[in-house]
Order: sequence, then structure tokens, then C-alpha cells
Amino acid sequence: MLLVGLTGGIGSGKSTVAAMLVARGAVLIDADQIAREVVTPGGVAYGPVVERFGAGVLAADGTLDRAALADLVFRDPTARKDLEAITHPAVGQVMVERMSAHAETDEIVVLDIPLLAEKGRMGVEQIIVVDCPEEVALERLVTQRGFDEGDARRRVEAQISRSERVALADQVIDNGGPLADLDPQVARVWASLEDRRSTAGAT
Repeated sequence: MLLVGLTGGIGSGKSTVAAMLVARGAVLIDADQIAREVVTPGGVAYGPVVERFGAGVLAADGTLDRAALADLVFRDPTARKDLEAITHPAVGQVMVERMSAHAETDEIVVLDIPLLAEKGRMGVEQIIVVDCPEEVALERLVTQRGFDEGDARRRVEAQISRSERVALADQVIDNGGPLADLDPQVARVWASLEDRRSTAGAT
């Protein structure tokens, strides 16, 4: 198994890059998807989240109102830290379980982790950072994902800086331009990962 970390700021287009890598044969383990799973009713983090934040973060059907929770935590750094203390260990445990299922294979396993730069390398052999200017990310959040501009700015400002994120990268994909510019970069990155896997397999 070749373990690869994929990260990028909100609005960078990281999910688009992840889909392109999957189309080329990568196995994707998506931290955001797992984060949604662990807070569903019956999930390991659901009870602790409700206990900490109250019934105000629940929808009428008892599921987590993710928008209400996000609005709360991105306005209150202490609340955000409390949420991360509940969810991150749960997400990490699931990721380890899913990685272990591929440990004896020769697959390229991509860990899509938004906070990878904040957490360090986490044992991955290559880190790919999807990068774009903050103003481009903000425009995408508002026009493509329907965020209020103030909310979008709070989310961007809650992250580490672009320079800190890029400094950790083994490879950077520039997604500040049109979609047509993205595929050749992903193709280049994928070819390098295949070469790295082949080299590792030969040793």
C-alpha cells in the first residue's frame, strides 16, 4: 500500500481532485465523509456532541443539523475545539480501520484529510496539497456552495495559512484557474505516485 495524504483549504477543489484520483484507480478514505458518519444517530460521536451542544443542534428528525452546528463552532473557537476533541478521535479510529483493510495490497490509498497540515504527516508517504488563492476559494463558496460571504470568510480564516499548508507538501496542485488546467496536473501527480509504488514494490 502506498499511503498518500490529500489536503487543501475549504473551496480549494480538493474533492474534485480526489474524484479524479479515484477515477485513475486510487482508493479514497475521506475524513469528511467519516466525520458525517460518526455523528449520525447511533454513531460513536452523536451522543457526546448532543450532550456538549444541546438539542439546538438537532433537526426535527433527531439528526444533527450540521449547518446550525457549523454556525456555532465557526463563531466560537472554544466550541470548535470542543467539537474537534469529540469527533477527531472517532474519525481517526475509523480511518485506521479502513487503512488496515488495504495494508497488504499494492493499492494507492488516498487519505482526504482537510486538517492534515494542522495534524502533521500522520504516517503518509506523500502529501498532495490542492492550492488556490483565498479570494478564489471565497468566490467558490459563495457562488457554487451557497455560503453567506461572512460565513465563508470565517471558515477560511479559521484555517492555517496557505503558505503553512504548501510548506508541508511533497506535490502541489494549483487549482486557482479553470477546470481544464486541473486534469493535466492530476495526471502528472498520479504518474509520479504509480512510479513511486513501482519502485517500492521492486525493493
